[in-house]
Amino acid sequence: MDDQQKILIKLAHTKMPFGKYEGYYLIDLPEYYVVWYHTKGFPKGTLGEQLQLIYELKLNGLEELVRTIRKKFPKP
Repeated sequence: MDDQQKILIKLAHTKMPFGKYEGYYLIDLPEYYVVWYHTKGFPKGTLGEQLQLIYELKLNGLEELVRTIRKKFPKP
């Protein structure tokens, strides 16, 4: 398994650690919320990188890909 696959598997299992949507899988965050972060600025670190990727996935209609990964691969 290559690094990009590992990143997507980890992303599929990551939940929002704080705020109104605490406990939601990142891919299940409402689109307006992710767009708000895009406008405001993503947090620093891994979470920010993951939210940027979520933004790109939602922008391109690829949410179902991440949900499928979460179902097919165990939590890392």
